[in-house]
Amino acid sequence: MNDLFVKQVTLVKDESMTDQYPFCIDLIQHFDSLSFEKPVSFFIGENGVGKSTFVEGLAVALGLNAEGGTENFYFHTAETHSQLHHYLKVSKGVYKPQTKFFLRAESFYNVATEIDQIATEDSRMYNGYGGKSLHACSHGESFIQLMMNRFSKKGLYILDEPEAALSPSRQLALLVLIDDLVKEGSQFIISTHSPILLSYRDGIIYDLNSYFQKVEFKETDIYQTYKLVLDNPEGMQHHLFDNKGEKR
Repeated sequence: MNDLFVKQVTLVKDESMTDQYPFCIDLIQHFDSLSFEKPVSFFIGENGVGKSTFVEGLAVALGLNAEGGTENFYFHTAETHSQLHHYLKVSKGVYKPQTKFFLRAESFYNVATEIDQIATEDSRMYNGYGGKSLHACSHGESFIQLMMNRFSKKGLYILDEPEAALSPSRQLALLVLIDDLVKEGSQFIISTHSPILLSYRDGIIYDLNSYFQKVEFKETDIYQTYKLVLDNPEGMQHHLFDNKGEKR
């Protein structure tokens, strides 16, 4: 696909970069540039490797709110986002997306609250989110309501661990939505630990543990760990629990 909205992101390094967060992160220190090759890109990696930091920086560099939402969300509950976006140069495609949205699991509550506050002045705000407050739904249902109602064709969507609130069946529903929207010209950039999402047949997986090295689904640590547990749960638990004394 040659008409991606985001084609490449480059870290522009200069003397103003310090040894403080986020530039002290190993991933950032080794990053130069990344070219997007498919409409669905997945970022994987261990906790603490820098997935959320990178995704947040990319989202803000694209004009989105650091805590989530659209370009028209200006709220902030705390100035906790990094300065990475100032150093990211985004190479864009010929066409602009019709809509953009940044969904991050850790601050979703704040986005739902902001929607409610806007709706107090204009109830039509709820039209794009299922017709009611997302706080009136369960955590998982609120995620689905937002994505099913707010995401549309020719959009650019950045998702940070969207599986956090979703059951396996809801993750499958999200896969269907992603595939439908890709067929209608959308692009997704997703940070995830979900083997269900990673199984998407037309996506590309970047392993941030290996500095954005491309990896096949069944070669990921995520797939292999889940497979070990599901193939032999008793054996895995024996290895985890019963051998502890032997290692001491």
